[in-house]
Amino acid sequence: MLRFTERYNEQMASKKRELFSNLQDFVGPSGKLSLLELGCGTGANFKFYPPGCSVTCSDPNPNFEKFLIKSMAENRHLQFERFLLASGENMPQVADGSMDVVVCTLVLCSVESQERILQEVRRVLRPGGAFFFLEHVAAESSTWTYFWQQILHPFWYLLFDRCHLTRESWKALEGASFSKVKLQHFQAPLSWKVVCPHICGYTVK
Repeated sequence: MLRFTERYNEQMASKKRELFSNLQDFVGPSGKLSLLELGCGTGANFKFYPPGCSVTCSDPNPNFEKFLIKSMAENRHLQFERFLLASGENMPQVADGSMDVVVCTLVLCSVESQERILQEVRRVLRPGGAFFFLEHVAAESSTWTYFWQQILHPFWYLLFDRCHLTRESWKALEGASFSKVKLQHFQAPLSWKVVCPHICGYTVK
């Protein structure tokens, strides 16, 4: 997973810089951006966050913590608050309306319930706060990519820790009662064509 994350970050660096370029627009009344990352993994997104950002990390996998510590040491432009060993669907440690921004990348493909995680996102965001996302999704149903996604999905699910190749995650985002949804479909420049269909963007509470 570490090697996959490093390779993915190299190939998607330009898109991530573009996606996170307006994080500062959502700084709250405190004057400091308070950010929660769901499924932070090895901390691959840290270098794209603005200086002085206050970061809380959440991941259900305790094995990532040692890689997180290394990433934190390499990204001293950030202020790290805490690491939560928790899934995005259930975060009682995070207070209602306490976050300016919530981020997840390659997370909605593997959560048990997209509806529950988006409910939690809305709960922890302050009014006017934003949820930024970058996810691989199902291809258009008339394409060969979609055909191979259907064929490979059972094996993929087992090999990549419950990752779904065929989720139409944009539908969950559009139905999650955010006041604004800015969403883009695009083809990611990746070697494995079955994960090239992507969406990215942000929603506002």
